[in-house]
Amino acid sequence: MSDRIRAIIVDDESYNREELKYLLSYDHDIEVIDEASSGKEAILKIIDQEPSVVFLDVDMPGMNGMEVAKTITGLKKPPLIVFATAYPEFAVEAFRYQAVDYLLKPYDEKQLLQAIERMKDKRSPQENNQKQRVGKLAVDDDEKTIYINPDHIKYIYYLDKHAQIVTTSGHYHSKLSLKAIEARLKPYPFYRIHKGYLVNITFVQSISPWFNGAYHLKVSGESDQLPVSRNYIKGLRDQLEL
Repeated sequence: MSDRIRAIIVDDESYNREELKYLLSYDHDIEVIDEASSGKEAILKIIDQEPSVVFLDVDMPGMNGMEVAKTITGLKKPPLIVFATAYPEFAVEAFRYQAVDYLLKPYDEKQLLQAIERMKDKRSPQENNQKQRVGKLAVDDDEKTIYINPDHIKYIYYLDKHAQIVTTSGHYHSKLSLKAIEARLKPYPFYRIHKGYLVNITFVQSISPWFNGAYHLKVSGESDQLPVSRNYIKGLRDQLEL
């Protein structure tokens, strides 16, 4: 069975639907299974097809997005909701329906990427468990290969064309790119906090303001403080806080 995220896009403007569909096509974990141009049409398609997520426009004629959200949250298998609108004043009301995120038009690709990551994190345990947590990360050490349990990795950073892997028992190097390692560790609780850093959120001890919207992160048992880019701080907090 495919573990792709099945999405329906709801917007009364065809251009907006096409734009969002195009942007989502870059993520191979997402499959746009249908579109709807009105609230009533959306409800019928959501009930029939049971998508994982609905990208829902707020301001639509007739039944608006908030009314659609109120209806579908009462379903036996309600989808996740990502609201999309040109009007920021609807944000407070949107989160009453436990929305995953609130996207403003025109779409910002970075904001959309963050929304997708939060959406993936909030998928049901049954969906997430389809990606089994098995195997170890292989790294070369001199003339031998060492296999590291991902649960023992505290954080990983990129330096001198190598990924530097800090674990509970030592420091290792890998010729793999940070992006490649991130993909292999996807079933585990790792989160990118900076373009050059991945952290195992199990070991996060504290975060503190730094400057210009950025933060410092303290990892248990380590003296170094890791940089957290301002673009990642909200997603990190969502990961850490119950």
